[in-house]
Amino acid sequence: MKGFDVPTALVTLLLVLIVWSAVRLALTVRGRSRGFLSDANRATYETLHTAARAARHLGAGLTPTGGAKAAKHLRVLLDTPALALTDAAGVVTWEGAGGHHAEQVAALARSTLRDGATVVLDQGEVHCLDPDCPIRGVVISPIASEGRVVGALAAFGPHADAGLVRATGEVAGWLSAQIELAELGKERSRATEAELAALRAQISPHFIYNSLAAIASFVRTDPDRARDLLLEFADFTRYALRRGGAFTTLADELRNVERYLVLEQARFGERLQVSLLIAPEVLSVTVPYLTIQPLVENAVRHGLANLERTQTVSITAGDLGSEAEIVIDDDGSGADPARIQGILDGTIETQSHGLANVDARLRTIYGDDRGLVVETAPGAGMRVSFRVPKFLPATHPAADPKLATP
Repeated sequence: MKGFDVPTALVTLLLVLIVWSAVRLALTVRGRSRGFLSDANRATYETLHTAARAARHLGAGLTPTGGAKAAKHLRVLLDTPALALTDAAGVVTWEGAGGHHAEQVAALARSTLRDGATVVLDQGEVHCLDPDCPIRGVVISPIASEGRVVGALAAFGPHADAGLVRATGEVAGWLSAQIELAELGKERSRATEAELAALRAQISPHFIYNSLAAIASFVRTDPDRARDLLLEFADFTRYALRRGGAFTTLADELRNVERYLVLEQARFGERLQVSLLIAPEVLSVTVPYLTIQPLVENAVRHGLANLERTQTVSITAGDLGSEAEIVIDDDGSGADPARIQGILDGTIETQSHGLANVDARLRTIYGDDRGLVVETAPGAGMRVSFRVPKFLPATHPAADPKLATP
């Protein structure tokens, strides 16, 4: 999971080099400047801007909907009368003039899809009965991902000269990088879903049994409290075992932590004290679902394990400008720092996967520098903190109804 950032950075650099090469092939550099930009700089900006607009629609891979939207910008990039995208199943989209040629694409791209070689058909090789049709030649280049051909880019025009051949190959290479990034994104999503499933599996047996036992102990002595605890338990499990988005608001996450602590205080009584200090301005910040509760659970379970005295768990959420910082601090039994490092690295096996799970998900979503920061020592308690951006459009619940808390 931690290795995603390096290849992504390399691919991004490759994209810039590819587009820059295309610009050098497609444009004639002029020395006269216009305002603050030379003609070359202005053309470079326009080319990169067009490529970026196409990339927005390829996040899910080479799909019919995304391909149709991206093709409009790709045709501008190549400056051709028509363009087609195809995968192994057939034409994904046709963009531009001469739509009657769309039915020929599958046959023309067959060898490219099979062998991964660029096909060039010049005047007279692309047949058309319409004398006004601008299409007489085509360049078809492969789109590859992880070493296999997954599609093809076909640039159609009045002829297929050397410039179009080279430009089409460069753009097809850029498309290949975009498709690989989309696959990495899907793999990352699948891994995150698997981690959440593992975390839910951990919550289910451990916490449910203890909570039900605590509730049962009040059924005869204090039925009103038993009823209230049962409602808290129902709300907690509904949230913790939900099947929804991977993100929620800090307010919702803290509300569920409060339910958890109410149930734990029913078990431990006055031995467990809780302190909360939450900045109101960060309550709407988006956080990964089930990040805070596992850390609080770790503080309660391991902090109280070998203690007879009262333990205090403090939860702080502060505003740091562009970031929100969440801190879970306890004065419990603490732990060996080397052991905690081993748990986070995966070199030490443990029955409780909360710390490692949350750390892995934070690093996957935000990068390796956004993992957990753990400060501890035997007998000195533990302080666990992490930071998240206060606003990240790609993960904001409002951007996707599926991410909203049910």
